[in-house]
Order: sequence, then structure tokens, then C-alpha cells
Amino acid sequence: MKKIAVLGYGVVGSGVVELFYRNQKKIEKNTGTELEIGYILDLREFPDDPYGDRVVHDIQVILDDPEVGYVAECMGGVNPAFDFVRRCLEAGKSVATSNKQLVAEKGDILLQVAKAHHVNFFFEASVGGAIPIIRPLHTCLAANDISAVAGILNGTTNFILEKMFCDKMRFDDALALAQKLGYAERDPSADIDGGDACRKICILSSLVFGKHVYPEQVYTKGIRNITLEDVQLAQDFGGAVKLIGAVKRLESGKILPTVMPMVVMNESLISHVNGVFNAVMVWGDGVDKTMFYGRGAGKLPTASAVLGDLIDEVKQTDTVESQSWEPAEEGADFVAPIDDFFAARCYRTSPCGSGVFAKIADEVGVKLLNTRENGCMISGCDQKTAEAFKQKLAKEGVEILSRIPVLDDEA
Repeated sequence: MKKIAVLGYGVVGSGVVELFYRNQKKIEKNTGTELEIGYILDLREFPDDPYGDRVVHDIQVILDDPEVGYVAECMGGVNPAFDFVRRCLEAGKSVATSNKQLVAEKGDILLQVAKAHHVNFFFEASVGGAIPIIRPLHTCLAANDISAVAGILNGTTNFILEKMFCDKMRFDDALALAQKLGYAERDPSADIDGGDACRKICILSSLVFGKHVYPEQVYTKGIRNITLEDVQLAQDFGGAVKLIGAVKRLESGKILPTVMPMVVMNESLISHVNGVFNAVMVWGDGVDKTMFYGRGAGKLPTASAVLGDLIDEVKQTDTVESQSWEPAEEGADFVAPIDDFFAARCYRTSPCGSGVFAKIADEVGVKLLNTRENGCMISGCDQKTAEAFKQKLAKEGVEILSRIPVLDDEA
């Protein structure tokens, strides 16, 4: 019999234990191995919990037990999670984690440690909760040259934007409702300012393009300044505002990872993903494009992904090298600057005639795709051209109230 240790007994950790015992026989049949939750590491005591007798407070107990072969890290944050995970890997124990911050900031190091000790560090649950996206990228889609990934990576912001779109709620009211329903934290900054989605696109970028991408390399802008008027204008143009995490390989060979509000046109499947659901679109030369959809968070959905990784780790006899990437080369110019970003744009303005929009579009060399009295949409252009369009509008006495890029669904 092999033991599993669970680090952290909060929402996800308790979900891992609950789902394991609910489906223990099926999991053991799948792996061909008898398994048991041997330890639960937490600072607290759980005297009324049915598994409270498994709780320990010292990681060394887990490290010293040779019967512990697999560890579920559900603590969150970098410290002490990084130290604990590293020591588990060095002790020959494979680790599965739901900790997006840990993978985004320290994934390259932990993957190298796992390889050196012939174990695995898996992290399916760190991106998209229950949505299987990490494993498909390096297995099912391995024959493809993947050129881009984009999607809705944060359910909280998607819920807020849906309420603004469908129920005409102001941002503050939609956020308050999300907090009331438990979808948003008391301090919602990580969600609404884009930090959560940033960590997830770091992980996807690193896996797809083979080198570690750090959060500070990702242009990140949240939805805090999105107004009901922005959402309504996008709707008038046949689209919806979504917080999109994306990465694309440019013609230069560099990659450009971004997190920002974007107008997603109704022709795209992503525009119809609502509520707290997530979706990830992948573009490859073999599959063209394919989308993964499901619940991006929650106790049991996330636990399902963690246990899926643990099951896979039980079956492995050595490190799975395809689920890995190299450390970023010091001084290497792998990530392109935001100045290289190219997209169509949606401008919301003070009242302006369509003739003014058309004249300026012609002057800067873009096509006018759509107009309303209070805004317009122009064809794809770089940052410099988008800024020139804005400046010329200002010279005509037109106030620019917002500028939102449009997702290219044919990436």
C-alpha cells in the first residue's frame, strides 16, 4: 500500500480527501495500487473531522515516511509551499498541486528538481480547475505546432461581466453580488486586476512554448475600469467584453502573453461562456482550433484535477518530460513588449459623427468596421497606430472614454 499526504486542509485539500474516499475503489482499480490518505498537514486541529486523526503539523513526518509516495499540495502561496514541495520531490515523492502562484513563479525550479529525482511535479488543477488543459497540451495535441492560446481563465470576472451584459448592472453592483454569492473574495484584487489570470497564462505560455514565463513579463490589465457603457457598446457591435488571458507566437519568433479586457465577437464560442465557467481555446496547425470548457474553480472540481494528477503519477515509473519546460535564459529576449501587440480596437467616445471616424481611419490606414454615435471599431493595427487614431480624434474635439482591443478568433 502507498500513502498519499495532503498539504493544507482548506477548501481544496478537504475536497481531495472527500473525493478520494468517495471513489477510492475506482481510483485503486484505475491505478492497480492500494492507496490511503496517510497524512494531512495543517497548522490547525480538526477534532470533529472524520479524518482528524491523520492531521500532523510537521512536514518532516511526511518526509521521513518511506510509504508516502505521493503528495497533494493544496496550501496556496509560495511560502512555505515552495520549500515543502521541493523537499518532498527531493525525498522521492511525486507532487500534484493546485497552486497557480507556486507554478507560475517557481515551476521551472520544481520541474528540474523532480527530473533530478525521477519523480513528477504535476499541476493540472492550477489552470482552469476541473478543465483538462495541461495534459491535453502535452499529450493529445503534442503532434501540433501550437501558435496561440486564449481564453477566459477567471470565473469571478466572467460572472461580473455577464451580470453587466445581461442584467445591465454597474461594475460595483456586480462585484458586490459576486462577493455575496461567494464567487469573489473580500479583497477581490487578484481577480478583478488580472493577477489570477496572469499566473494561469504564465503556466500555459511556459508549457506551450517551452521556456518559463514569469508574471512580471505578462502585460496585465484587469476589469476594474470597465463600465456598463463599455459593455453596452460592445454588445451593439455584436460582441461581449471578457477578461482574456492569451499568448501568441509572433512572426519574430517571440511570444506575447497578455491579460486584458477584450471584445469577443459573437461568432466566437468564447463570447458565449458565462457565469463562473472558464474556457481555453488552442490554435494548432493540425487541429485548427479547439476549445476546452468547464468549471474553473470550486472544491470538488479542483479536487478532481488534483486527484487526476495523483492517479497519473502512481502509474508513472519516471519523470514525464513532456510536461515540463526550461528555465528562462538570463538576458534572453523571449517575450515581446506590448508595443508589438496587434488587434482591432473598440473606442468609446463622446458623441461623434461617423464621418469623423471614417476620415481619421483613412488617415491612419485602418478600416472602419462599425460605428455608433458614441464609438467605433477599427480593423487590426499595432499600438502605435491605435494611439495615433486616439490622438487624431482628440484633435477633432472628441473625448476618448475607453479603448478595448478585439480578440482575433482566427489567431
